[in-house]
Formats: sequence, C-alpha cells, structure tokens
Amino acid sequence: MTRRELDAGGITDPELRADYTHCRLLNARHGKTYFLATRLLPVERRSAVHALYGFARWADDIVDDLDSGAPPQERDRALADLERQLATGLRDGHSTEPVVRALAHTARTHDIPARLFADFMHSMRSDLEVTHYPTYDDLSGYMHGSAAVIGLQMLPVLGTVVPREEAAPHAAALGVAFQLTNFLRDVGEDLDRGRVYLPEDLLAAHGVDRELLYWSRETGRTDPRIRQALLAASELTKGVYREAEPGVDMLDPRARPCIRTAFTLYGSILEAIADDDFRVLHRRSVVPRRRRAAVALGGLAAIAGARLRARGIPARPAPTPPVAVTASHQRARWGR
Repeated sequence: MTRRELDAGGITDPELRADYTHCRLLNARHGKTYFLATRLLPVERRSAVHALYGFARWADDIVDDLDSGAPPQERDRALADLERQLATGLRDGHSTEPVVRALAHTARTHDIPARLFADFMHSMRSDLEVTHYPTYDDLSGYMHGSAAVIGLQMLPVLGTVVPREEAAPHAAALGVAFQLTNFLRDVGEDLDRGRVYLPEDLLAAHGVDRELLYWSRETGRTDPRIRQALLAASELTKGVYREAEPGVDMLDPRARPCIRTAFTLYGSILEAIADDDFRVLHRRSVVPRRRRAAVALGGLAAIAGARLRARGIPARPAPTPPVAVTASHQRARWGR
C-alpha cells in the first residue's frame, strides 16, 4: 500500500520515498485513531498527511518523552536543532533528517505557509517552560501553534469547495477540538510530566487545584469536584467541535469521509471518558475496537457513495451501522 500511495502522489525520488515511508510508520505506530481516518483519504493525498503528522510527532516526542530522562536543557537544544533543520528544509529542501525532508517537500508541493510551522515550533518550545494556563484564553494562545495550525496545514492538502479563508476558521477549530480531547484523556499522563493543560479558572470554579489532582493521581481515589471539573472541560470541548463541524462540508468531497471519520472517532473518546466516569487520572480511556471499526465502515460507505455520485450513478442507502457515526448522532447522545 505504501508504494501505491507514493506512486499516486508523484513521489519518485528513492530517498524521498524512504522519507515518506518513515513518516507513515510514525503515524501508524503512534497515531492509531488518526491513521485509521487517513486510510479514507484519496490515495494520492495520504503521503502528505503522513509527513505533516510525522513532523508534529517528532517535535512532540522531543518535548514529552518521559523515558529518555533528558533534562530541559538537552530538549531545548534538540528543539533548536530541529528548528534549524526546518528552516533549511523549507528554504532549499535539504536536511539530514528524513521527517524534515518529507515535510519540506509537502510544504512546497501544497504551498503551505512557513509561518504555520514556525508557530507550531513556538508552542513546542513553550512546553519546556510553561506548566499551567490560568485561563482558557491563555491556553488558546498555546493551542494556536500546537493544534489550530495543524488544521490549517491540512487544508491545502485536503482541498476545499469554498475559498480557503472561509474554511480556515473551522479547520483551526477542529485541530483545537482534537487537542482538547487529548488534554482531557491525558490529564494523568500530563500531570506526571508536571503539566496541567486544563485552565486553572475552569478547575477552580469546581474547587479543584493542582494539589487535589496530584492527590487523586497518587492515591487512585476519586473526588466529585474533579469529576465536575472534567465534565465542564468535556462540555467546553464539545462546543469547539460544534464550531468545527460546518467546515467538513467545505472540503473536497473526496476528503470529507476521512475528516468526518476523524471527527467522530475523536468525539468518541469523549464518550469513552464519560463511560469511565471521568477517571482519566487513573486510566486511559479507549474507544472500543468494535466502535472504531464501525465508524471506519461508515467512512467507507461514504466514499463509495461519493464515487457513485461522481459517475452519475444513484447510490443505495448504506445499511445502518451498529453504532451511530454522524456528528448529528453525536450531538443527540451528548444531549442525553
């Protein structure tokens, strides 16, 4: 399948093909939800998405790898080296790093603005110094670079049926919604890194502070105040999903099944967290494999229908999958 993707994307240089293959492996290994959705993209666009993911994952690993034991100064040097590699790669395509070479090729091919990568690196660097966010506005400043720009980087690859600037706010919101979902799911793991991404004012409104979170993490015990704060964070995140949703229909029809599937799968993480009674400080909530498969099946049905319509053939209604897969169904469940 890798060769088919590279051929369809017009990537012929052997070294560059190896670079993109490396990025694809990073996506498959570390971003299972995202990788599953990516399989629903038109084949010629997948390699570019793997390159964008691979670069973001590499930078994130420099900042967050607990197993390496690297001190902040060493991580700072590693990020500075990555920034130099990025600047050189975006300027002339040269780099000693395969992920940067693939990213630079993708940026040139799809005319992705360099400032989006600079903003991303700024947020990655702040992770070495900032361990908390007093308000949601403060967190939003960080998420512009760490999440919103990812949605904006994707737009030129996915394509739109409206002017790109019209779809951009929704794409940025979707990146933020995905990251807020990750923040909620990973509260315990982030706490182990000394970070709390949930805004302090949101936590304080429910009587929660860092000390209470540490107590719960260390003892395995729950507290109703924490549950209420996490519920509020979940509701906030759902609101961002609602901001993002109109953008799906602004995309190229062939890209919509992928993004709607990602939309649904990430929304399902919120459901899994609620099903676990918001015990994210004690375990990682996971969407059941059966549900992931059902959502992917819905995406495949959408792709088949789009292809038939493109050929002028009426599409048969797809059989109802065992679980809901549309955003409207999501909202119905959230409203219960």
